[in-house]
Amino acid sequence: MLEKDTIITYNNPKSPVSEAYRVLRTNIQFLSVDKPLKTILVTSSGPKEGKTTTIANLAVILAQGGNKVLLIDTDLRKPMLHKVFLLLNDRGLTNLLTLQKDAMSFIQHDVVKNLDILTSGRIPPNPSELLSSNAMKSFLENVKNKYDIVLMDSPPVGGITDASIISTYADGTILVVKSGKTEIDAVKIAREILDNVNANIIGVVLNHLDKKAVGNNYYPYYYYNDDEEKTKKLRKKTKVDRRQK
Repeated sequence: MLEKDTIITYNNPKSPVSEAYRVLRTNIQFLSVDKPLKTILVTSSGPKEGKTTTIANLAVILAQGGNKVLLIDTDLRKPMLHKVFLLLNDRGLTNLLTLQKDAMSFIQHDVVKNLDILTSGRIPPNPSELLSSNAMKSFLENVKNKYDIVLMDSPPVGGITDASIISTYADGTILVVKSGKTEIDAVKIAREILDNVNANIIGVVLNHLDKKAVGNNYYPYYYYNDDEEKTKKLRKKTKVDRRQK
């Protein structure tokens, strides 16, 4: 049993929210027609913007689509994926990187069909050093050959270098923005930080949009795709059947 309120794509696959994540999956697939996005980082400009919820549901929806998915908690400061998926976290990424043993022995397999998860492990004293290590680079190169797609949940961009480090390993980076909370300047700064390390920002997910802003009969979902400095907006509105609430 997964965390009911967070993993909506698993617990309520017919909901409008789940449909929104299918749209996100489709958009990512369109982006990777010529060059597959094997590794994707999901981050945010600040804390509590919904990045872990976003990546957890994205992982499930990709797995439901038949992809073999590895979801990694690379937030070695305030890890959350083990709580979301109700998993033990006594062994994980930090153990793998320090012990440098076979990665498969630390990964928790088939948490959901086609979805494997590597939790963070115990919080280390040197997160940035571990994430920038040769062991981390070698591990990612190894698992890329074993999975269709590897998703990485990272700390927020602001204040620490962890997300910037991990973004250099990713084929694509997605920024999560919380409507009504995230300041525009914070998003701009986050983008500048990622641009400085040549991160490939493939889009922004806007969540927690107030339904009153667009009408009570719709669940809104936005996805922005940057293409050669030109921003294209794809918008999906799915009508909510009030009788199912």
